Amino acid sequence: MTIKLNKDYSFDWKVEKIAVIGPGIVGMPMASLLASAKIKIGTTRPAKVLVVQRKSENSGWKVDAINSGKSVIGGIEPDLNTITEKAVKAGLLSATSDFNELTDADVVLVSIQTDKDGYAPDYGPLLGGLSSLARALQNKPEGKIPLIIFESTLAPSSMATVISDHFAKFGLVEGRDILLGNSPNRVMPGRLVERVTSSDKLVAGLHPETPKMIQHLYKHIVLKAELFATNSMTAEVVKTLENAYRDVRIAFSADVVRYCDENDIDFYALRNKVNKKLAQEDNASADPNAVPSGGILIPMLGVGGHCLPKDGILLWWRRIDSKADTSNSLILNSRFINDESPTETIRLAEKSFGFFRGKKVAILGAAYRFNSEDTRNSPSIQLALRFQERDAEIILQDPYVKPDDQNLLHFKLNDIFTRDLEKAITEAEYIFIGTAHKAYIDGFEDIIKKAPKLKAIIDASNIYSRKQVEDKGIAYTGIGRGSEAPKKDFVDFVYKSFRIMERGLANEVMAICTFLNKKYAHTDFNKVDFTEVQRLAGSCSTGCEIANTGAITEMPDYKGKVLRLVKNAFDAAKEE
Repeated sequence: MTIKLNKDYSFDWKVEKIAVIGPGIVGMPMASLLASAKIKIGTTRPAKVLVVQRKSENSGWKVDAINSGKSVIGGIEPDLNTITEKAVKAGLLSATSDFNELTDADVVLVSIQTDKDGYAPDYGPLLGGLSSLARALQNKPEGKIPLIIFESTLAPSSMATVISDHFAKFGLVEGRDILLGNSPNRVMPGRLVERVTSSDKLVAGLHPETPKMIQHLYKHIVLKAELFATNSMTAEVVKTLENAYRDVRIAFSADVVRYCDENDIDFYALRNKVNKKLAQEDNASADPNAVPSGGILIPMLGVGGHCLPKDGILLWWRRIDSKADTSNSLILNSRFINDESPTETIRLAEKSFGFFRGKKVAILGAAYRFNSEDTRNSPSIQLALRFQERDAEIILQDPYVKPDDQNLLHFKLNDIFTRDLEKAITEAEYIFIGTAHKAYIDGFEDIIKKAPKLKAIIDASNIYSRKQVEDKGIAYTGIGRGSEAPKKDFVDFVYKSFRIMERGLANEVMAICTFLNKKYAHTDFNKVDFTEVQRLAGSCSTGCEIANTGAITEMPDYKGKVLRLVKNAFDAAKEE
């Protein structure tokens, strides 16, 4: 099939109807922004945007909410409600639960959550939605070739195999009946509109012209950033790598901070010095609502959210499936380090305040991320569960999370949850800061006033200083809040260790790319080039500088301490 690109970079296609399947934290802002952009491609009328939400007990309400002009995303989301309301009033945005209304769609965005099942992707919900879409497209008008864009995160090779094969079962062949593209999202709760409009974005496809078509569409909403065209498998690698490498850097930082806490070293002073040497500085040490982007990140209560805990596993999926040795994978071993964080936080607190059996503990923040309602893989939930195992009297509070949140219900924590801050802290002896909500930062004085029995604050979110708390007569400890300045030889040790870790990560990614090309890149266009992966990953606004590959011949230690991921990198290099 040939797609004609005109001299003015328009296409011989009409975009009258854009569908968005799944109005979550990706689909909702994309739908609202596409509608508000009043896109005219091949027609004088702006394209209408239809959101599709399947009927379900937990999410069926979203259809009526959108049709009444409301965003379905909670927490603090600047501009999203206003944009949504205006688009609905203009008749350009609506919602339905009927997939049959997609029969005549020109473009379909797929924003259905993907997950992992052990060490493999769990595409159950995604394929269920695609089956409904495919049945609708079997009745599409003759000659219409809809562009299907996956905003969902996919394991590398999925577009060329799982996704393409699934549509083929319905008689819809890539390049003949449909065009399959992917543009994995880089959104962030609390900044959804900002991230869509101002962050560089990948646009990819199985057909060489598909990325150009997505560029032509998305340039109407990505207004302050660049759209990087590539092939589908490269986009899959880059997206999963961005989150995997962030998970690795958090794990590296967690290993460092635990040593700092054991030896009363100021981790934040260390972080700033090492990141300066790396030329990867940010202001997140001082601002708890800033997004860390330096080399050394900020290890808090743990790693939550939907993406980081799974994307490294998705990146590794095909190699795991081939029975490759995973024992020295930095990506996979980072999961173990980060999953230890809630328990390590309790251990830190017990070092100062003793065991918590029978003590009254309030955990402030149930969401995994500040100023959001998202509880997926929330470390605060894991902290609450571990305290229950220790027979502490626990109450969990969050101003944004709903009392019937599905994750609270899943872990049977809804009975100890409240949105009422005063109720949570009136009897509390110990407060753990689990999430850096702005409400907790700005409300410090109010928290102290409403907690008359408070003995100590354990800051797992870097929002208070020791002096700020102790000046109120309250004891304090926090992750990384040691009192001693880091010595030069320790700074040098962490810097050298980071350089070895990042090289080990690069070697690991190169091996994955080589494997994928051998098994799944059936055309030159669809091959994954490591240097291109480096370039595209570097466009991520939260920092993803992938080092060059190379030999690893040393394993630094500091007074007998060797960082765990450095040992993995060294051992992996020995085996090659």
